[in-house]
Amino acid sequence: MKIGILTGGGDCPGLNAVIRAIVRKGIFHYNDQFIGFMEGWRGVLENMSRPLDLEAVRGILPQGGTILRTSRTNPAKKENGLERCIENLKANGVEALIALGGDDTQSVSLKLFERGVKVVAVPKTIDNDLSGTDLCFGFDTAVSIATEAIDRVHTTAEAHNRVIVVEVMGRDSGWIALYSGVAGGADVILIPEQPFDIQEIAETIKKRHDRGLYFSIVVVAEGAKMASRSPESERRKVDEFGHVRLGGVGNTLAAEIESRTGFETRAVVLGHIQRGGSPTAFDRMLATRYGLGAIDLVHEGRFGRMVALKGSEITSVPIADAISQTRYLSQDFIDIAMSLREKNREDVHSS
Repeated sequence: MKIGILTGGGDCPGLNAVIRAIVRKGIFHYNDQFIGFMEGWRGVLENMSRPLDLEAVRGILPQGGTILRTSRTNPAKKENGLERCIENLKANGVEALIALGGDDTQSVSLKLFERGVKVVAVPKTIDNDLSGTDLCFGFDTAVSIATEAIDRVHTTAEAHNRVIVVEVMGRDSGWIALYSGVAGGADVILIPEQPFDIQEIAETIKKRHDRGLYFSIVVVAEGAKMASRSPESERRKVDEFGHVRLGGVGNTLAAEIESRTGFETRAVVLGHIQRGGSPTAFDRMLATRYGLGAIDLVHEGRFGRMVALKGSEITSVPIADAISQTRYLSQDFIDIAMSLREKNREDVHSS
């Protein structure tokens, strides 16, 4: 069978491990041929591809990024875009397509499946917010990088009696912020699921200073919002899937904290550092299991489905179900962060 592979959306550590697993099992166990479409759906739309054989995937397991490159191209927004994708798949003799990506990438997979294309999906979102699976590869690597950064800023914050705000990824959910914030011993963790009161944050930091702790670490997800501010997304750039380009909450928060407390405050924006570099051993293993699951789904003829991790088992779910909603932090996880945070006087009185 001739199978196409693409990687769409933002890159993350582990993509190459998935590609390697698909190609190796496909060739060794099913005698498949593979073609890789470059730069996500753009490669299918514009017919940009490369052959994928054993030589092409040799040595890529520990590499970050993706050898197929990626983009946020949305064929559904192009004139006759989906039809052009179908024509190019047929022209290349592709009998099945494996798409690696998050909800945006898989929304296109679903549209093509509904038009007769044999598609299998692999979940990819470094934010870990795809509802169809318990865990996405790349997340563990991002948390490890963010935690190391928090560990490092602790020492300089304490040395200079500073408040340091660390901005991490997390558009709609705070998985990275919560995991890295708890693991790094942050004093305040702010997530998109709960708009925050800036004055309450300032009071929490003041209480630490009153106890003789003259530094504080605040971890904030890029999508976290102040309760008192209205959205300004209409003035920001959006991608082809309608997502606002985020970033900047860390600097805004640092300025507000310094203004309200009088304490010197700095912001550190980790940004794409969290995406880069070699995946952790955990992510390499998880990504490999996803790749093996995907090629098996193809040969079982179970199209229109996404491989998924449920507990410790690799299974699959319909793509439509997987992308139907965002996977937010549950209250149990939020309570972990709140339980470790010092209460203000009004919190004590109300509890």
